[in-house]
Formats: sequence, C-alpha cells, structure tokens
Amino acid sequence: MAEFGISMFPTDYAIQPIELARAAEERGFESMFFPEHTHIPASRKTPWPGGAELPKEYWHTHDPFVALGAAAAVTKKLKLGTGVCLVIERDPITLAKEVASLDMISGGRVIFGIGAGWNVEEMANHGSAFKRRWKIVKEKILAMRQIWTREAAEFHGEFVNFDPIWSFPKPVQAGGPPILLGSQSPKTFDRVAEYCDGWMPINFPRYDLAAGLKALADAGKKAGRGKLPVSMFGVGPNEEHVKKFLDLGLDRLIFALPSATGDAVLPLLDKYAEMKAKAR
Repeated sequence: MAEFGISMFPTDYAIQPIELARAAEERGFESMFFPEHTHIPASRKTPWPGGAELPKEYWHTHDPFVALGAAAAVTKKLKLGTGVCLVIERDPITLAKEVASLDMISGGRVIFGIGAGWNVEEMANHGSAFKRRWKIVKEKILAMRQIWTREAAEFHGEFVNFDPIWSFPKPVQAGGPPILLGSQSPKTFDRVAEYCDGWMPINFPRYDLAAGLKALADAGKKAGRGKLPVSMFGVGPNEEHVKKFLDLGLDRLIFALPSATGDAVLPLLDKYAEMKAKAR
C-alpha cells in the first residue's frame, strides 16, 4: 500500500515548519519533505526549468535541516525528508553529520532526498562545476555512506579525499537513511541502482512515467538490487492523477503545498487528507 506525504518550500513568509508538521501528523500523513536552495544568484542567468518566472520561494527558503529539526521536536511518527538536498553545494563530512544528527534526534525518521541541481551560478558560488556535478554527487554520497557505517571512515576519490576520521553520531537507521534520487535524466536509473535506495521523480504530466519505471526496474535487476521504490514528488489535487500513480504501483505520493500562510495551506492539506482517505 502506498504512503502519502506532503512537500512545501518552508519560507520566512509561509506557515512555519512546526505548525505544518503538527498539522501533517494530525491528518495522518506519513512524511513531509522540504527542498533547499542556499541562495539564488541575482544575475538570474540560468533559466528555471519550470518556466519563465522563478517563484520567490526559491530565495526565501529556510535551511532544510534546521526546519526539519524543528519539525522533529514536535512530532513522533512523521518522517522527515529533503526534497531535494543539493549535495553538490555541501561539504560531505558536515552533511553526513547533519543527516546523522537529525536521524538520531528524530528516532530514525529521516528520508534523504538528493539531487544535483540546475542553477549553474548557484553551484559556482559554492566552488562546484556544473559539468561535473554528477561525478561529484556520487563521490559525496559514497563518502557519506562510509562515515555513517564505519567507526574510522576514509574515502579517496577525485573530488572527495580524506584519511581515516571519527565522526559521530551514526544514524539510527542501519546503513543510514534511505537515499532517494530526484532526477529524470536518462542516466538517472543507473545512478539510483548504483548508489541510492529509490527514485523520486517530479510530477511532469508529459513525462513517460511508465517508460521510466521500466528503465528503473531494468537497472535494478542488472545491479542485483531487485525492486527499487518510487516516490512521486509534486502531486496536485487531481484524483485521476492519484489513481494513475497508484495503479502504476508507486510507493509514495508526495502532495505539493504552496509556500503560503496557514489560511491557504491548511484547507488544501485537508483536501489532500480526504484524497488520501479515499485512496486507502
């Protein structure tokens, strides 16, 4: 049976993470996902893949780990996800500690959604090269897994390199939180099968989801991984879409909420809760 989560850009002008987390758990949602952008370069040279105008929540969002930490403190069952964490812009040793700390504080409720990002100038400000972003992401994730699972972790790659280190706490979840890759490029499926635990596509109506699911299944089989779970990100209030996703056997549907005040968000959250109940 599929699980149901929610997602929202947590901003300085919207319903705050504590109130939203309480509301989501009260309504029986399984998970809550927050995205991240450390900043948006004012030049705006890189076009937004979603359209002409970049919504202002992209440069008003809270740090996801601070926001999810606040949510963890006021909930008991709600899973806490990044959707997605821009690994390319973060130091892997620090990020491994942040994720592990959140997982321990929350009692093992973290879902680590990751991506490489789309904004060339944003990455450049962090010293990362856009053209090599996927190689960098892979090394950082592999290094983080070493930190999560070994008492004295070390990693030696092209972009990440360190001799044995001690880093605690370790995640509560064995091997670390599940890693979901948020991407829809042709190489996504091999990447999921190689170093992630599931796929998190965005709800683009024109995307051939059935073909993507087949490619993921083939990649998982080839890598000896078996079935890899799929979480659909950005689901709207469309019952036909929900039915389609469930009929395709998706493991989690993540409903999209606007970055707005509670007056706008909570009624939509109630609608999603009704749709969730019908789907059950």
